[in-house]
Amino acid sequence: MPQILSPGTKAPDFTLPVTPDQRLSLSELAGRRVILTFYPADWSPVCGDQIDLYNQIIGEFRRRGAELLGISVDGTWCHQAYAKERNLHFPLLADFHPKGQVAQAYGCYLDDVGEAGRALFLIDEQGMIVWSYLSPIGVNPGADGILDALDEMPNAESLDVETKSARKRA
Repeated sequence: MPQILSPGTKAPDFTLPVTPDQRLSLSELAGRRVILTFYPADWSPVCGDQIDLYNQIIGEFRRRGAELLGISVDGTWCHQAYAKERNLHFPLLADFHPKGQVAQAYGCYLDDVGEAGRALFLIDEQGMIVWSYLSPIGVNPGADGILDALDEMPNAESLDVETKSARKRA
């Protein structure tokens, strides 16, 4: 099994295609909580269950101040067809070329099959990984771990107050 990046690690920045003519960088979401879900392939049964679950509870993630990004080695056209078929409400990013480069940076690329492993990362407002999890490839990791990790993070409003107080003291 791969060795994924652990909590306390600075999340590697990346820029990946969301559509054939649009790209998204992790740095564009600076100051926000981000959930990265790496998964093997759009149309696989376990991935479908996992992605559908996250789509159903996207409101829970957002109420906790987090944005969700799905990442696989599938291309943008595949992602577009899949997102349309599943009526997804979050972006799927194509780690297609160079194949799996972002998954490799996060330590979840599976060289033997040429896919991303089923890995989850929660990144805080400062760009640090605060929680990570690698699921067995054939197991849907569900959402409880993500929700628990979000609930353990400082409240975004209290964090903002602490940041303002620290600035006043400086």
